[in-house]
Amino acid sequence: MKRLAPSIENPIPAPFKAVILRLSEVTDMQGDEFLKLVRKRRNIRRFKPDPVPEECIEKILEAARWAQSGANAQPWEFIVVKDKKTRHKIADIYTEQQKQTWDIEKTRIRELRHRAHIDGPPASPPGFKDAPVLIIICADPRTVQATVLITHFLHNEGGPDAHFLKNMANATQILTIAASAFGLVSQWVSVNQVTEAPLKVLLDVPEEIAIHTIVPVGYPAYKPPPPYRRKLKEIMHFEKYDRSKFRTSEDIYEFLLALRRKTEPAYVIKDKSQE
Repeated sequence: MKRLAPSIENPIPAPFKAVILRLSEVTDMQGDEFLKLVRKRRNIRRFKPDPVPEECIEKILEAARWAQSGANAQPWEFIVVKDKKTRHKIADIYTEQQKQTWDIEKTRIRELRHRAHIDGPPASPPGFKDAPVLIIICADPRTVQATVLITHFLHNEGGPDAHFLKNMANATQILTIAASAFGLVSQWVSVNQVTEAPLKVLLDVPEEIAIHTIVPVGYPAYKPPPPYRRKLKEIMHFEKYDRSKFRTSEDIYEFLLALRRKTEPAYVIKDKSQE
């Protein structure tokens, strides 16, 4: 039997129309709820010591496990650190690394310096030392062999390490959004070579495995300000690049100056008595 496409002469039967409408409502609801969740996610810099249920941690990591990766390489592994002494040792390692960060950051003019390093390295230990859980995101670079070989020769998507780093970034992003879904907050703590070496010794990480990021997870000790985002109309183009939206070097310079002013509240945390 030949099936007729819906039209004025052949309308969608009422029962099917009702089903389609319900599916549409569900899809819209899920989309809106996800958008709210993404907007709710916050980078926090001071945590309450309250414990996080083990079930929440497992579900957060289950979500991260489903991140997309090039050629399905799945390079990620996660170390869950709850021991207080270990967490404080990790914080000490990070504090030592911040001295080197300042040595480089101070070469900028003051107005363009990162807000956490305006006049020197942070004077106090990182707030994440009080987070009840630190998730150390590790990865096996050998898995990049899963993708096509041309990636290693033509610098696909930014360079020979791009696929590997994007795989890890995907997992990290989903992990932080999942934490938000459980009413938790998190922080993205970068790991560089100075930090990675002592961390590997402390956590007994094999030489072949890379430490990508530290994600503290817990409950906020203060109410973080809403983050600044560029307006959608500024970054959205249709069919081709809209040259009227192209920013000159001077525009970028002014953007960076404004960005530093707008993001400063996220790094200047009030004392509890002021909240």
